Amino acid sequence: MDLVPDIVDLVLYLLGVLSVLVWSIILMKSWAWYKSRSASNNFLSEWQQVKTIYELPKIIANSNSSFARLCDAGMRAMNEVMANSVLRRNERQEVILLSLKQQAYLEQKRMDGGVAVLASIGSTAPFIGLFGTVWGIMNALRTITATGSAGLDVVAGPIGEALIATAIGIATAVPAVLAYNYFMRKQKVHKADMEQIASRFQSLLTQSGAEG
Repeated sequence: MDLVPDIVDLVLYLLGVLSVLVWSIILMKSWAWYKSRSASNNFLSEWQQVKTIYELPKIIANSNSSFARLCDAGMRAMNEVMANSVLRRNERQEVILLSLKQQAYLEQKRMDGGVAVLASIGSTAPFIGLFGTVWGIMNALRTITATGSAGLDVVAGPIGEALIATAIGIATAVPAVLAYNYFMRKQKVHKADMEQIASRFQSLLTQSGAEG
């Protein structure tokens, strides 16, 4: 059995799998961001009405957003430092700030899932397709050498298969790169929103005198 066509077929199958993976990640991430934004908007509508830190537990309990989990981490840290009479005021503030930063990192990591895969596929798929193209051309040259003929009927099949590999490689990479850039932009906005929430939480904490 000729090994060359089998390698080209393997490249095509691999690109097909990668393409399915790309679109699966895009759909799952889009749904995850949709749910996150819906929950976040509901939380923010109530968050804007908060006047003191002690109003937060109620809206936290009614929300499943990343912002609610951030504030919940801050509230838990606040309760812990208030119960510790040894810590000075500045130390209590540092503990609460650290808790907020840790939770913000966890929330960012939660939304990062799959994005790195898109970046990897976007950068490698064209080269995988090019690899298939090279093998297809090599197969065409082998066929010409074996038959002694360079007619269209001899080389059309292998070269056509080679071009298909290139096309599929590009078709797989383009949506992966576009989706990666799109989700990274959403991540930056989400990170900025988290920083604003954490900043206002600290402001409410200071106004309420809750950190002692």
